[in-house]
Amino acid sequence: MHKQYFSRIHEILNQIEQSQEPAIGAAVDALVHAIRARNCIYAFGCNHANLLAKEMVYRTGGLAVINLIEAPGLDLDVRPVTLTTDLERLPDYGAVLVRAAGIKPGDVVIIHSVSGRNAVTVDAAVQAKKIGATVICLTNVAYSRSVTSRHVSGKRLFEVSDIVLDNCGDIGDAVVDIPELGQKVAASSTVAGAAILNAVVVDVIKRLVDAHELVPVFISSNMEGGDAHNKKILDRYKDLIKYM
Repeated sequence: MHKQYFSRIHEILNQIEQSQEPAIGAAVDALVHAIRARNCIYAFGCNHANLLAKEMVYRTGGLAVINLIEAPGLDLDVRPVTLTTDLERLPDYGAVLVRAAGIKPGDVVIIHSVSGRNAVTVDAAVQAKKIGATVICLTNVAYSRSVTSRHVSGKRLFEVSDIVLDNCGDIGDAVVDIPELGQKVAASSTVAGAAILNAVVVDVIKRLVDAHELVPVFISSNMEGGDAHNKKILDRYKDLIKYM
């Protein structure tokens, strides 16, 4: 059955490559503009969606200027873990988190939510836009269209974002059908979402390099010279880095 998973992942990645070029380009434009203007970039997600937000922060080969929006109660270390499901549906909590992060006009906020239906992520997007930030969402548009919003506005994340990155997954996220089980297994959003976000980061870096500009990129601290290189990056961009 694992070959079925690999096959579906290949199909999804191909679909992303064919359909998401304009959205990826728009996201690259937004991040490049923010870096040049010395504005901040933030990443946010609830629970499993938070994993990809974290993947963008303090990452080898990644942009040093991406910050995590901390969300107490919305991570998988909460016990009981089922509490996180209730918390991501809380009205107004997303707006509180955005205000607490200190987001300002001109900043960019990347929000990941596969279903895009829950109150926290929609509130976060609405509040960030109200402040004057650009909101980029990473979501599963087909899945999101198949469900109703849990936000008071009736809108889903893709409907309140400036730029929409579609992970092109199946409705429900799982992609391998086991008939004897009666349901699909194995989510695609982790692989697809990481690929999309890394594609954005790669193009941002290339754009800055081509313009002969300084590029805030980490290298592995386990490589020779890594610590010294990363310290210079952290010092040079300390006004844009909120996790130190």
